[in-house]
Amino acid sequence: MTRFIFITGGVVSSLGKGLASAALGALLQARGYKVRLRKLDPYLNVDPGTMSPYQHGEVYVTDDGAETDLDLGHYERFTGVASRRSDNVTSGRIYQQIITKERRGDYLGGTVQVIPHVTDAIKAFALDEQDDCDFILCEIGGTIGDIESLPFLEAIRQLGNELGDNALFIHLTLVPYIASAGELKTKPTQHSVKELRSIGIQPDILMCRCEREIPASERKKIALFCNVREEAVIPALDVATIYEVPLRYHEQGLDTQVLKAFRIDDAPPPVLGPWETVVKRVREPEGEVTIAVVGKYTGLKDAYKSLQEALIHGGIANNVHVNIEWLDSEIFESEDAVLYLENVHGILVPGGFGNRGAEGKIAAATFARLRHVPYFGICFGMQLAVIEAARSLAGIAGASSTEFGPCDDPVVGLMTEWEHGGSTEVRSTDSDMGGTLRLGAYPAVLLANSQVGGIYGRGEISERHRHRYEVNINYRDRLEQAGLLFSGMSPDGRLPEIVENPDHPWFIGVQFHPELKSKPFDPHPLFVSFIRAAVEQSRLF
Repeated sequence: MTRFIFITGGVVSSLGKGLASAALGALLQARGYKVRLRKLDPYLNVDPGTMSPYQHGEVYVTDDGAETDLDLGHYERFTGVASRRSDNVTSGRIYQQIITKERRGDYLGGTVQVIPHVTDAIKAFALDEQDDCDFILCEIGGTIGDIESLPFLEAIRQLGNELGDNALFIHLTLVPYIASAGELKTKPTQHSVKELRSIGIQPDILMCRCEREIPASERKKIALFCNVREEAVIPALDVATIYEVPLRYHEQGLDTQVLKAFRIDDAPPPVLGPWETVVKRVREPEGEVTIAVVGKYTGLKDAYKSLQEALIHGGIANNVHVNIEWLDSEIFESEDAVLYLENVHGILVPGGFGNRGAEGKIAAATFARLRHVPYFGICFGMQLAVIEAARSLAGIAGASSTEFGPCDDPVVGLMTEWEHGGSTEVRSTDSDMGGTLRLGAYPAVLLANSQVGGIYGRGEISERHRHRYEVNINYRDRLEQAGLLFSGMSPDGRLPEIVENPDHPWFIGVQFHPELKSKPFDPHPLFVSFIRAAVEQSRLF
């Protein structure tokens, strides 16, 4: 029978429940077990798809087209198990399903309540699609004491009773160091566990985030006041790289205590060689390169979390450290790009929506093309590179995107616009903002003897998308005559997926998001090649 591990958090938010869950999943997987990870989010949005990156960080997209929490990216990167729509649910989605059933009459006129209807729906989600997994790890979003998370906590409390010995509760807390007193303080952890126990959940294991070593005396005190075994108080200390977390948790006995709680005595030792190799390459690189990320959400690094990690993965593959310079694209609309890009070894323009900062990204693409600096355009970054080529190489002065408003030459637009006489999209005030996005995995066919064909090493690929606008296929001939090669297309030939500049050392734009499939032990080939090109560029300085 599948065993369930429920991970909760207390004291403050942003302690790293997602990372802790992913690391534990990786440790159990390293012992030979089949794992799956899930995220239960208390907020009322149906999904994070329409939320600002500054509110929520990046939106992580699965193969089956779900817009999910960024923690699912951690899960995939650490375990290699592809996430699905069934691995992330929010209060909004739960309530939406229940209200739909109520309006349809499914409850036969009965009163619909949080208990049992909402809690039953949450439990059904947690128990769904077990796929013969040995362990399913469910992370509960939010912080103990939040009103909105109470139905989720009640649901897992019920599951704890129903599953019996096949359920385990882990609570992640903070043990702060008060510099003026020169002491670690365990009281926040005590109060957090008290709050958790007041709703009927007794944690089996405590993970204590701290910036310094927790003495045995303090661990003993925490165990005593929180009613857990002393060896089940696991220090979760800061590390140099997130990929060191599984190794450090194993040293502290996290996976051992989990197996002990489940009364598993015959587990094989974990195979941690791949993680040790990754950490060694991160900590002991042979060189370094500097990559400029020119975006519009650079004030919050979590907005580009998968992108940041994919660049690190490319560095791991090339055994170099990747310095990332986060540049707000709007600065290039008032200042010369040379001031900021002169000494970088590669330029990456990521995805995004809207007109703000677009001309700055185009200026970055111009700089990369003229200076022969490696350029990687992702989603919106590809579209703007195509617009730049249309203006600068093909002489289409009015080239733009209909996302910014009506234009003379819609080099980028909605398929319906160029297939139906160029009419612009009309959106009603009550329309579903996520309804017109192209989401999830789509195939592409690569051009033989192209640069991307050599990078992938095959003729067909599948990558994840999240966008509404497309490069207009009707401009392909004029753009290719000007020197831009359409090296990847949808199987039906209607949608450009990849463009490249054969006259440039490394200038590639992709309509999809390759960063979503990159992992530390299996870096995405495009990022491996991009960082390799940046290494070559660094040798020219």
